[in-house]
Amino acid sequence: MGSSVKKLAILGSTGSIGQQTLDVIRTFPHRFQIVGLAAGRNTDLLTRQINEFKPKFIYSENKNFRSSGSGCEWLSLEDMASHPEGDLVVIAASGKAGLSPTLAAVRAGKTIALANKESLVTAGEIITTEAERHGAKILPVDSEHSAIWQCLRGETQPPAQIILTASGGPFRHHSPAELAQVTPQQALKHPSWQMGKKVTIDSATLMNKGLEVIEAHWLFHQPFDNIRVVVHPQSIIHSMVEFADGSIKAQLSHPDMRFSIQYALSYPERLPNQKLPKLDWDKIKELTFEAPDLATFPCLKLAIEAGKKGGTYPAVLCAADEVAVELFLSQAIGFSDIPRLVERSLTEHQSIAHPTIEDIIAADDWARKKALEFAAGASRC
Repeated sequence: MGSSVKKLAILGSTGSIGQQTLDVIRTFPHRFQIVGLAAGRNTDLLTRQINEFKPKFIYSENKNFRSSGSGCEWLSLEDMASHPEGDLVVIAASGKAGLSPTLAAVRAGKTIALANKESLVTAGEIITTEAERHGAKILPVDSEHSAIWQCLRGETQPPAQIILTASGGPFRHHSPAELAQVTPQQALKHPSWQMGKKVTIDSATLMNKGLEVIEAHWLFHQPFDNIRVVVHPQSIIHSMVEFADGSIKAQLSHPDMRFSIQYALSYPERLPNQKLPKLDWDKIKELTFEAPDLATFPCLKLAIEAGKKGGTYPAVLCAADEVAVELFLSQAIGFSDIPRLVERSLTEHQSIAHPTIEDIIAADDWARKKALEFAAGASRC
C-alpha cells in the first residue's frame, strides 16, 4: 500500500469505538483522512469532531443539526456507507441502526471495518452472501475476532477449533442470589475494558460472548461445534485458534480496543504506535482459564442456541436483549431478569428459516414489543 492515504467514513463517531477510532487516526494524520462522520444525538461532540477532522459528509439522528450551518453535505447512513469516495467504512453504530448501512456498504463492494455486532448476528447469512457476490471485505474490529483473524493469516488449512476468550465480567463468582441484587452501577464497572453501556452490561451477563460466537460462525465460516468459549480473567489473550495438528496460536496484547481498531484500519500493514500500552512481562504473574458457568449466566447459552437455530431467532435475541438492558439500566427490572426476558421472547417466537431483511426487521419489532409486554406483566405480578 505504501504511504497512500486511506479515506474513511465513520458511522457511530461519537460512541466508544468511534472515539477510539478517531484517537488512532490522530496518531497517523498522513495515513488517514476522514471523509464522513455519522453520529446519534451527541451533536456537541459531533460538532467538535467536524471542526477537527473537516469531513465532506455528515449525518446525525438529530435532524435539527442539519441546518446548523456546518458547511458539510448531509448524507443518509446508507449513502455515506456506500459513497465512492470512501476507501474504508468503519461501522461502529450500535444496535439495529448498523444493519442497513452495513448492507449498503457490502452491496457497494466496500472494505468494512465492522464493530456492529447486530449486523452479522441478525443477518449473517444475507451479509456474507452479499459480500461474496459484490467482492466486499469485512474486517473485524472486535478484539476477539481480530485475534482470530490475525491467527488465521498465512494459514492454508481451516482451523480445527476457534477459542473465544471472555473476561467473565465482574460477577463471575457471584451466586444467583447475589446476581439478583446487582445494580446498574456495579454492572457498568467492567474489570478489564472501557466500553459503552450496552456492551458493558452484555459483558456482565455474558450475552456479549454469545453474540461473538454467532459472529465468529459467519466471519470464519465455522460450525458452532468448532467454536468454544473459555473464561480468561486477565483479558490478555484475546482469542486462540487450534489447528489440525493440535498447535494453537494466540494473539496477546494489553486490553485496549485501539489495537484491533488500528489493525483493521492499517491492514495489511502494522503501524508503530507509541500511544498504545505494551505488555510488561515482569508484571504478568499468571494467565488463567476456566469454563463459563452456563447455569449462572444463561445468556451465553441462549445466544448459542439462537445462533444454532438460525432464522429470525438471532434477531429476536438481539432485540429482546437490547430492551432488557435498557430496562435494567433504568432500574425497571433486575439483573437476573435480563435472561428471563430474552428467553421468554425466544420461546414465544415463530421463526422464519431463511429470512429477508424485511423479515429480520419485523422480528426485531415483534421482539421489542413482546419484551416490553413481558416486563410490564412481570412488574404487575
